[in-house]
Amino acid sequence: MPFLAATESDREAMLARIGVGSVGELFSDVPEAARYPELGLPPPLSELEVLREVEAMAARNLAASRSAWFLGAGAYYHFIPALVPALASRGEFLTAYTPYQPEVSQGTLQAIFEYQSMAARLLGTDVVNASHYDGATALAEGLLMAHAAAGGQRRRAVVCAGVHPEYKAVLSSYAAAFPIRLDEVDLPPEGAAALADPDTFCVVAPYPGFDGAIGDIAAAARSAHAAGALLLVQADPIMCGLLKSPGELGADIVAAEGQSLGNPMSFGGPFLGMLGSTAALVRKMPGRLVGQAGDSSGRRGFVLTLTAREQHIRREKAVSNICSNQGLSMLQACIYLAAMGETGLRKVAELCWNKAHFAASLVAAVPGFAVGPGAGAVPGASSPRPYRFFKEFVVRTPVPAEELSAKLSRRGVVPGLPLSRYYPGRDHELLVCVTEMCTREQIELLARSLEEASA
Repeated sequence: MPFLAATESDREAMLARIGVGSVGELFSDVPEAARYPELGLPPPLSELEVLREVEAMAARNLAASRSAWFLGAGAYYHFIPALVPALASRGEFLTAYTPYQPEVSQGTLQAIFEYQSMAARLLGTDVVNASHYDGATALAEGLLMAHAAAGGQRRRAVVCAGVHPEYKAVLSSYAAAFPIRLDEVDLPPEGAAALADPDTFCVVAPYPGFDGAIGDIAAAARSAHAAGALLLVQADPIMCGLLKSPGELGADIVAAEGQSLGNPMSFGGPFLGMLGSTAALVRKMPGRLVGQAGDSSGRRGFVLTLTAREQHIRREKAVSNICSNQGLSMLQACIYLAAMGETGLRKVAELCWNKAHFAASLVAAVPGFAVGPGAGAVPGASSPRPYRFFKEFVVRTPVPAEELSAKLSRRGVVPGLPLSRYYPGRDHELLVCVTEMCTREQIELLARSLEEASA
């Protein structure tokens, strides 16, 4: 829509309506000296000069594609086939608006339907909605969904400490407005679920945990259900291409971050929140669901079937008032899943698994380094537990991890995330991420660089 500036008569009419004589009078509460401050801007530049300046600033960034990149912790460097952005950037998709009118939105509706179908199969759920802002908000919406399913009769949620720290912060923000008590426990999923009591409406478990560890989701589901609670799982969709999906293992609600599926890291967004559930909970699901229908001539068509949003129903009746779908990010995930197929996605997951374990073996052989969380850092570690991980693993370092990270990053080797960022006291632990994008040479360089930097 073009911008239409207000005319002088428009401004006079608006001022008269609110009983103000002039624009100056309207802003009389603002001190006169502060109304038109001297900005001290430099002289204007030409387009060519601006481009040169911006490119020079951009060159100071350390890009994943131009370094040995082992940083993950929620945003992952995965391969994106060229056809994904090529198709997603077509004008038909870029200019499409919210599909309120199915007769003029069949392309958008079908794209959402295909995404929902593939995502539901990947996560092992009966249904997946049209997406949320990111994985953290999808998990929080799943929490509210589980609470609503309990009819307000239960108020406790057991949260595994292995959930991403930032996701736990979002859970707390959402829960603050509801009669919900979050109990964080330092136990793996199966141990946390065993603590469910008659007041527990759900258990929140990661798959895998923030440290890459893979817990027993099936055992957690059995314990949660035995207590009458639901199991809400935060999953890695890439891992679901290799291991059993959370839905197969008994999860009732599954949330995931879909950035790994054909979306770039892009300095942290926009990302894609995936949320699926069993059919029994579908009417508690926030957001939109697109379904397949037939017209009067028997032709296939697509429509919004369930839209429990405040835009469609009374706000007090809405499942969620702040959910929305990430249309283009969802579309990129849809194209990625279609392009990769079941075989391609499994190959990506296998590469992540094999390369991460190869990297772990090389790093563990470096003098002074060890793989696995330190004493007291493994959830529920009263005795040593096998450290079974996917894509990410913890490395214990002989010198502070922050020092290693700063030193190696200057060499173009980003070794991972120092865990002291989220866990004070864990200064000698580094979270290393290895995806299919890491080459053998880069992994060997990481091991050599860690040894040199710690000498």
